[in-house]
Amino acid sequence: MNAMARPIQPELDETDQRIIELLRGDGRRSYRALARQLSLTESTVRARVRRLERSNAMRVVAVTDFEAAGYEMLVAIGVQVEGRPPLEVAEELAQIPEIFSVNVVIGSFDIELLAVAEDQDALGELIGRRIACLPGVCRLLPSLALEVVKNQPDWVPFHD
Repeated sequence: MNAMARPIQPELDETDQRIIELLRGDGRRSYRALARQLSLTESTVRARVRRLERSNAMRVVAVTDFEAAGYEMLVAIGVQVEGRPPLEVAEELAQIPEIFSVNVVIGSFDIELLAVAEDQDALGELIGRRIACLPGVCRLLPSLALEVVKNQPDWVPFHD
């Protein structure tokens, strides 16, 4: 098997889907609590959760709401790159803590990113002094979010 190949996704039965649903509601729920709610043994629940995680059908992670963390501004930025490979620039951008999504893309820009800032001064510092000055960055197109209509960090595609 190719080292980069994705694991085969298991067929999700009703119990798997219910485990995922319960963990989406509270990712810290114990195996014992899940077992009680599902009328299963704790070892069965543990084995199913491990199988779902190993196959990448599910991952339990902590997610921070950027507003709750003290960031008032959300900005999407298109980045054009010259003189360096876009992937190199993207890897540097990914090291900036306020940037939480970096994607090398095909389109009007080479890279698209999402970042947060505490306020307008912090946004100016981030864009003007930390992003724009990176070697290879030749043009930025920032778009400030006025209203966040949907920010669903727990979104997962499920097919019936």
